[in-house]
Amino acid sequence: MLLSALRTRFFCGCRSAGKQFQYSNRSPQVRQWLVKRNQSTITVEAGTSSTPAATVPSAATNRIVGRWLLGCSGLVVGAVVLGGVTRLTESGLSMVDWHLVREMKPPQTQEEWEAEFFKYKQFPEFKILNHEMTLPEFKFIFYMEWGHRMWGRLVGLAYILPTIYFWRKGYFTRSVKGKVLGLCGFVFFQGLLGWYMVKSGLEEKQDSYDVPRVSQYRLSAHLGSALLLYTASLWMGLTMLLPAHKMVESKRLMQLRRFAKGTGGLVFLTALSGAFVAGLDAGLVYNSFPKMADKWIPDDLLAFSPTLRNFFENPTTVQFDHRILGISSLAAITGLYLFSRRMVLPRRAKIAISLLATMAYTQVALGISTLLLYVPTPLAATHQSGSVALLTFAIWVLAELRRMPK
Repeated sequence: MLLSALRTRFFCGCRSAGKQFQYSNRSPQVRQWLVKRNQSTITVEAGTSSTPAATVPSAATNRIVGRWLLGCSGLVVGAVVLGGVTRLTESGLSMVDWHLVREMKPPQTQEEWEAEFFKYKQFPEFKILNHEMTLPEFKFIFYMEWGHRMWGRLVGLAYILPTIYFWRKGYFTRSVKGKVLGLCGFVFFQGLLGWYMVKSGLEEKQDSYDVPRVSQYRLSAHLGSALLLYTASLWMGLTMLLPAHKMVESKRLMQLRRFAKGTGGLVFLTALSGAFVAGLDAGLVYNSFPKMADKWIPDDLLAFSPTLRNFFENPTTVQFDHRILGISSLAAITGLYLFSRRMVLPRRAKIAISLLATMAYTQVALGISTLLLYVPTPLAATHQSGSVALLTFAIWVLAELRRMPK
């Protein structure tokens, strides 16, 4: 054992002496360079151990952010559908004030419900339309509007809180940061626009005995901004999760892309025109198809003056426009499907176009049924949900046909 220990110390001493000899034989410049390198290495290691490095955006982080954006877009769909049901059940004017935090807790006691009901009685909807409403009936419409508002707050939190977390973790690229900030700002704007819309239905209109309703202009702005928020979130989510296809850039492919963009715009415009139909209760006039009261063009199509008012305030014209836009969307989607069948496209793109065409025919059938049956709430809500589904497939088609990033 003593001999082995001496042998080990001898060899270690030889190695250390050899290293010192090599080090001493190096030139002064080399020794100075080695000292600086060792000092910089120690500095970097110390900095790394004290402060963790930020995450660099990668394919993995893009998948996380993409799934989050798809989840947010799904919540926006829920808000649109719930808002449509609230409108169809005439519940949107049941809450006559707006508080960001205080209204999160609904009335609990009998006295609180009586006080809330008393406030509702001071506004036109109760005086003209619901003057025989009981407290249990009021509770139903109150909870419908309360649920819609709480869902809106949930949407806001789903955008804002993960944005803060992902930003601090370094998951966003510079371009994505600007887009996400825009989405969060749009959520806040959407909430303010919703209350601005409700206020229009609470205003007293002198010498008017019409059914109290919100302004169709503000309703369409509220729905349109929700659809824009949904479209932007869905597009960002899909482009982060679905890799772009490597397709040969040809003239027919460029034509297909332009065709798909025009079709998507037409689908969006048709969905937006539905807000004017809902705002004016235009679905309750001319409940026949394909003609309107045995005429292709009704007599009161341009009854208002000036003529431009008819397109936004005349229920007959608004329904007529919605019919034309719906049929035009169906024709455009059918043409897009037939045009794509003569091309070699990736499998996912073919599936997206086929689902878009299927949904278009389903949506037209739902619309005609809703009209002929005098707008029953379940069917009308399904028709409105169908418009969002149709827009979803149109965005998916555009995502599949997008160009490869350079």
